[in-house]
Amino acid sequence: MAPDSPAIEVMDVAKAFGEARALDGVSVAIRENEFFTLLGPSGCGKTTLLRLIAGFDFPTTGEIRLHGQDIAGQPPFARPVNTVFQSYALFPHMTVEQNIGFGLKMLGKPRAQAAERVNQMLALVRMESFRTRRTSQLSGGQQQRVALARALAPAPRVLLLDEPLSALDYKLRKEMQGELKRLQTETGITFIFVTHDQEEALTMSDRIAVMSGGRILQVGSPRDIYDHPRTRFVADFIGEVNFLAGTLVTTYGTAGRVRLAVGGEVQAGLPDTAPPSGPVTVIVRPEHAELRAPDQPADLRGTLDQVVYFGTDTHLHVRLSDGSEFVLRQQNSPGGDLGLAPGAGVGIAFKPGAARVLKD
Repeated sequence: MAPDSPAIEVMDVAKAFGEARALDGVSVAIRENEFFTLLGPSGCGKTTLLRLIAGFDFPTTGEIRLHGQDIAGQPPFARPVNTVFQSYALFPHMTVEQNIGFGLKMLGKPRAQAAERVNQMLALVRMESFRTRRTSQLSGGQQQRVALARALAPAPRVLLLDEPLSALDYKLRKEMQGELKRLQTETGITFIFVTHDQEEALTMSDRIAVMSGGRILQVGSPRDIYDHPRTRFVADFIGEVNFLAGTLVTTYGTAGRVRLAVGGEVQAGLPDTAPPSGPVTVIVRPEHAELRAPDQPADLRGTLDQVVYFGTDTHLHVRLSDGSEFVLRQQNSPGGDLGLAPGAGVGIAFKPGAARVLKD
C-alpha cells in the first residue's frame, strides 16, 4: 500500500447525544503509517471521534472506512484496531508478560507463537527484565510501556491512544513522547493520538487536526499549523501569539500591506481566502519579533512594561500606544542581559515572513 494512501477515512461523520451534537460533519483522511494527532480543548469532540473509530460508539450519520472498507457498523472486536487508554487498564494480578499476552490468548493464538510475540514486544518496549513482575509493582512509565506492548501484540493496523501521557510527570512525559514516536516508526502502524497538550502534538505528530466545537478547523504538519494558522482559534490555541488589528490596503500575490490600528504599515502573508481589502487581524509569534532601541527602524513602538526571565529565554512585555500588550520571546545567552528596565521606550521589528493575516 502506498505511503500516502489513507488508512482511515472519516466521511461527513456526525454524532449526537440527544440534543447535544458532539461531532458535526467531520471529514478527514489519515494516512498509512502516519502519527496523526487529534488536538483540541476538552469537549471539542476528539475523544468521541476516537471512540467511533474504535467501535465503542457508532456515528449518527456518515461513514468510517479502514483501508477502504466501511467499518462504522462493526463492533470493536471485529476491527483490526487497538486502543491504549489514559488509565492503561492493566490487570494488576498478572505479570508483565501475562498482560502482554492476554489479547493473543483471547484470539486463540498457539502458545509458542504467542510466547514469541510477547518476547518481541518486551524487546520493543525495553521491558525484558520486568517480564515476571506484576504490573502493580511498576512505575507509571513502565506501566505505560506494558499497555503499549499489549496493544501492539496482536499487530493492529491502527493504534488509538487516548491521552495516554496525561498522568505522567513532566520529565517522564517528555521521555515517553520520544518512546511513542520511536514505536510508531519501528512498527509502521498508523497511530491516532488524542491530546489537549499542544507541545505533545507538535513534538510527535506527522500531521495534526485541530478541533473545536465538534469540527476540524485545520489539518496540517506541525510547522504548517504553527506558522500558518488559518483561524483565530487555531492561532491562539497553538502556542503564544500576538494579535494586531488593521486594515488590508494592498495585496500582491500571497502577501499584502496592512495598516495597523496602533500605527504604521507592515507586510503580511495572506491566507488562501483573504479578502481583497478591509478590516483584518494580523498575528505575530513572540519569537518572530525583535526588540529595537528607540532610534532604530521598527514596525511598532511602545513602552517596555515587564521583563520575565525563564532560564532558556526571556519574555518582554511591551505596552503599545492603544494600551494593548505585545510579547516578545528572546533566547538567552551567556552575558546576554538586555540592560533595559520597565518604562523604557522601545521598538519592535518583525522578522521576514513573521506577520500573517488570519482567515477570520
